[in-house]
Amino acid sequence: MSSDPFSPFEFDADSARSAFADALDGADDGELFLEHGTSETLAFDDGRLKTASFDAIRGFGLRCVSGEAVGYAHSSDPTLDAVKRAAGVVGAAREGRSGQMAEAPARTNRHLYEALDPVGEPGFEAKSALLQEIDAYLRARDSEVVQVTASLAGSRRIIGILRPDGDLRTDDRPLVRLNIAVTVERAGRRESGSAGAGGRDAFEVWLKPESWKAMAEEALRIAKVNLDAVDIKAGQMDVVLGPGWPAVLLHEAVGHGLEGDFNRKGTSAFAGRIGQQVAAKGVTVIDDGTLEKRRGSLTIDDEGTPTERTVLIEDGVLVGYMQDRQNARLMNMAPTGNGRRESYAHMPMPRMTNTYMLAGQHDPAEMLESLDDGLYAVGFGGGQVDITSGKFVFQCTEAYRVRDGKVAEPVKGATLIGDGPTALTRVSMIGNDFSMDPGVGVCGKAGQGVPVGVGQPSLKIGGLTVGGAG
Repeated sequence: MSSDPFSPFEFDADSARSAFADALDGADDGELFLEHGTSETLAFDDGRLKTASFDAIRGFGLRCVSGEAVGYAHSSDPTLDAVKRAAGVVGAAREGRSGQMAEAPARTNRHLYEALDPVGEPGFEAKSALLQEIDAYLRARDSEVVQVTASLAGSRRIIGILRPDGDLRTDDRPLVRLNIAVTVERAGRRESGSAGAGGRDAFEVWLKPESWKAMAEEALRIAKVNLDAVDIKAGQMDVVLGPGWPAVLLHEAVGHGLEGDFNRKGTSAFAGRIGQQVAAKGVTVIDDGTLEKRRGSLTIDDEGTPTERTVLIEDGVLVGYMQDRQNARLMNMAPTGNGRRESYAHMPMPRMTNTYMLAGQHDPAEMLESLDDGLYAVGFGGGQVDITSGKFVFQCTEAYRVRDGKVAEPVKGATLIGDGPTALTRVSMIGNDFSMDPGVGVCGKAGQGVPVGVGQPSLKIGGLTVGGAG
């Protein structure tokens, strides 16, 4: 597959620009977004290869931005006539208004990942054989294993961003993910555990035996822990969050509220609070799309802006938002490389990339010892968040009661309930054990899903409501 974004289309950059430039004359911003690529998913379940899918994508989206109005048209038709038809539609966004086209984003020579093809290499047979090997390994590893599900997903997206002045930006984006889930049974009780990893790299990184076996062992460990878990009673208690993936709570409860569109419209709990103390001292939150080969990283965002390391909260003070080009202009701020879209069929909007909290000075053991009667939450599943209030509900997939500073029995059915802005002010200890998640995150917003990363050290948060059995 060619890295040229125009290769599957029946037009080149010059003819495309001629077809849409007039429609964007007098607009504030706009571009032709081109995309083509392939994706593949294999899933081994119930002792056999249950799913094998291959998809190809090809299409373009044309955008015209005028003030707060946006005209957008997209098509999978690869012809120049389709571009002309799109141009005839999007120009309506600037009706009655005349602006000046914004300058193109700055260029970058940085490349955060290689132009790899995870769909083509390794081949189907090698991927299928690996999934079968994972299944056999776990079933032989423990007699309590009754079900194994293992899946591989890989994709390659080539994008092009063509502006009316002829400026063209391109990116060749690989993405892979390996997931393993295992179910164990004891005395008629069944419990599950899962683990996974991925990023913008070759499959070979995760196909090495030492890599997938570590994932398989982790999934099995969590499942076995859950076999011994007991119901937890609801109540308010201090909570220690583990490092890495538990930052999904930070991502949902705080991160979305720091995206530019919610703040421009005044619907975020953080709107109008730049320069104010919004979190406990020591809390520094960053969104960084420049981490090499990470799942949420991008060399350029979907508007052509180079990604960057954006400090959002510094030592507890709100200092910035994540911005795409439109919201940045309307808020008189600079774009931060956070304009993202799921595909050519979607308009870009401010989205997170890799969002994390910096490490502190506390030893994690010290943090647990400080809990008289609390909860140690190590893993999280799904959650729900209200952006306006920041209220959240998150389900723990691995958690333990802590009594008198000692980790006690594992618990099941625990949920964390609270609101992001308040939870940030109740952070009393920040660990020195920062880590990123293994590369499995997908973020949803306005019906669009994009790959993201999260990270944090261990955190002690006071007075969270823990939902449970009663």
